[in-house]
Amino acid sequence: MIKLTQAHQDVRAEHGTIFAMPQEFFGYCGWSTVGRMPDGTLVAVASGLRNGHVCPFGRTIICYSYDDGKTWTSPRVINDSSLDDRDAGVVPLGGDRLLVSWFTSDIRAHSGKSYEQMPDKQRVQRWRAAFARYTDEAVARCVGSWVRHSPDGGETWEPKVRVPVNAPHGPIRLRSGDLLYFGKQMYSEDLDPGCVAALVSRDDGKTWVLKGTVPLYEGTQPGNYHEPHVAELPDGRLIGLIRVQNMRGIDVQLEDLGLVHFSMAQTVSDDGGSTWSPVEPLAFHGSPPHLLLHSSGALVCVYGYRLEPFGERAMISTDGGASWTYDYILRSDGPDHDLGYPSSVELDDGSILTIYYQKPGSKDDQCGLLWTRWWLP
Repeated sequence: MIKLTQAHQDVRAEHGTIFAMPQEFFGYCGWSTVGRMPDGTLVAVASGLRNGHVCPFGRTIICYSYDDGKTWTSPRVINDSSLDDRDAGVVPLGGDRLLVSWFTSDIRAHSGKSYEQMPDKQRVQRWRAAFARYTDEAVARCVGSWVRHSPDGGETWEPKVRVPVNAPHGPIRLRSGDLLYFGKQMYSEDLDPGCVAALVSRDDGKTWVLKGTVPLYEGTQPGNYHEPHVAELPDGRLIGLIRVQNMRGIDVQLEDLGLVHFSMAQTVSDDGGSTWSPVEPLAFHGSPPHLLLHSSGALVCVYGYRLEPFGERAMISTDGGASWTYDYILRSDGPDHDLGYPSSVELDDGSILTIYYQKPGSKDDQCGLLWTRWWLP
């Protein structure tokens, strides 16, 4: 039984912007991940230069910071398929090597012809032209979950590799040097529909081998589980957290819609990902997770908070996930619920840099990429 304690307190923090064009047609950015290279360079990737939360234009973009996140380069496009390229993860592999993950989707089933009703007719025309690229051939070629390797810090990229799972922040690098991808089955017939699985790569993402899958909480369905992330503890134990939705009827504590619609559950593996404990729901609002093992030994999870006051929050465990103190408030000034997917790296002084997407000013803004530098309480 995981012990939970609510902190509900602000942390010492400062904030800034990576990239924002709040009034531009292609100003929307979302679903970002940050990585730190051996020389201290910070790398941020996201789905950017979009027109909205769901649109036909998504591209994978990359930005760099050489001063611990205070300033950032302008975004550069590294993926731009004919379809919508979404959710970007990044993993430094040592030296100048990087691995980026994302998925590409056919959003026509989601949007239908509803875009034709948008009041801005020029916007309708641009969406219509974009959807003209959604041919059967383009869908067959582009739809999927992908990773892509760069040998030179993102200057050049090798061909993309299809992966049978996806997670917003992609795989992690284990202490052994292997990659572990803890994700949800996506666009693959090799795994059961909707399952959360662990895959390992020993060749920097070129090939992947299934290790194991996560058993569900009694009475739930695969459709309740989404967008996982995982961390490796010093003793090799793996702590996995998973976004859960609509888990009514499971536990009286979860019946409040604010808890069951956007929460997390935890699972543990002691054998490198081959077997996992049944998921244990965490009865508080906030998701999806990103985990960071801090040099102090603390396990830090950041997550979006989509109830008022909207913003980004964190939970901290000092006992390897046996207990958590949650709702440390990184910021609570989001104009609305379209925000989140934070991820973190530790800086040399022990502070944490967390990046995420959020509207920089008003509800009418396009979402931008923002950062918060904060210190453990």
